Amino acid sequence: MAHTSAQPPQKPAPDSSRRSEKSRRAIYDAALALVSEVGYPKTTIEGIAARAGVGKQTIYRWWSSKADVLLEAYMDLSAQAAEAAAGPEAVGARAYEIPDTGDLEADLKLVLRATVDELLDPAFEVPTRALAAEGVVNEQVGREFVGKLLEPQLQLYVKRLRAAQKQGAVRADVDPRIALELFVSPLAQRWLQYTGPITHEYTDKLVEYALYGLAPR
Repeated sequence: MAHTSAQPPQKPAPDSSRRSEKSRRAIYDAALALVSEVGYPKTTIEGIAARAGVGKQTIYRWWSSKADVLLEAYMDLSAQAAEAAAGPEAVGARAYEIPDTGDLEADLKLVLRATVDELLDPAFEVPTRALAAEGVVNEQVGREFVGKLLEPQLQLYVKRLRAAQKQGAVRADVDPRIALELFVSPLAQRWLQYTGPITHEYTDKLVEYALYGLAPR
């Protein structure tokens, strides 16, 4: 009778999708860590690859530049934070929607207070400041920063102000895209240029001045 040896159990094939996701996550983490530690100009694809434990060819297979890596990493960080905080109802810079309770003043104050908290959170402040500063001197990064990160958030304000127009809380002839700059732009300028503290009280005043003006009521 012939002797047959038992075949060793076959190991399951590596899951390439899980491996890719693990590498992608490591690259996100490395990019955000480096830009926080050394700034945008000194952050390199080679540095990100070394920090993430991957070959730089892996990065170039998914992204064309370090700006693309950082922007995607930042958007992923924002999305994860929004989901962890309150899912699709999160407010602030990470929001998917601005609340519509029917009280425009209260809704704007709520979202701007949350934005203040986020701008003071080191996990977001450092990479946001680095990308914003680089965008001033690097036209391509500036366009990407505005197009992929800033403008989608501003459109949430546009949507909320348009709803307020339908409710009669905002004049029909007001351009929402211009109007939002009355409270968003001063906050951004003060935060970027360190011209004063950013607080809940400060953003509450921005909303009140924007909605009611400076003339006596």
